Amino acid sequence: MSKDRDYDEELRDLQIALIALQKHAIDKQWKLLAIFEGRDAAGKDGAISRITEHLHRRQTIVAALPKPSDREASEWYFQRYVEWLPACGEAVIFNRSWYNRAGVERVMGFSTPAQQEQFLRDVPGFERMLVESGMRLSKFWLDIGKDVQAERLKARREDPLKAFKTSDLDAVAQAKWDDYTAARDEMLTRTHTEAAPWVCVRADHKKAARLNIIRWLLHAAAPSGSAGRKILKGVPEPDPEVIFRFEPTALEDGRLAR
Repeated sequence: MSKDRDYDEELRDLQIALIALQKHAIDKQWKLLAIFEGRDAAGKDGAISRITEHLHRRQTIVAALPKPSDREASEWYFQRYVEWLPACGEAVIFNRSWYNRAGVERVMGFSTPAQQEQFLRDVPGFERMLVESGMRLSKFWLDIGKDVQAERLKARREDPLKAFKTSDLDAVAQAKWDDYTAARDEMLTRTHTEAAPWVCVRADHKKAARLNIIRWLLHAAAPSGSAGRKILKGVPEPDPEVIFRFEPTALEDGRLAR
């Protein structure tokens, strides 16, 4: 059996398990929230597409917010994100989120150092409030190596079907690699909490990353008891070589790209 066939078969099984999980979540009126952050070209769009492909269209929302308007820029920073948070029975996935302030805004100077520092101080409390209100929050950081990023950005530029995935910031991703690394390191260190931990994904291999993200979501969100065992039947445990809960040593031991 080919590796692609193995991938396709497991993906189908995992997507069926996601459907079962969402049925349970709708029945129990859960509020599901997932945040996807990561290096440019790390595979966020592809992972989100595989997760949502067969889920309930009206109960599943992918939020990819554009640049804020002048009015939005004058609001409390979290304000425009709050209106996208899930109600009971809904699942919301942020394809980039309020963490823009700790990443691209910091590297590109789109916000002031004082604003960036305030964000890093405020976000743990903000997320704790979300979790304490009953929201089931997952945060994923997708990480890739510099050479892999260069190859993927080049492939984007040369593929007319990926025209909408290119941006002026693509070139900056390589030129400011070290700045993005420093921003990532501080963000993960200061915003990883017990209430809202970061889950890191080594995403150089897209298919392995996608499968393990879904495995993690299923194992983390499945209910206890017989309902959970039914949902998780046949679902492999996540591979710790691909996906793991953040810890500071990952910044130095090679698990996250430098």
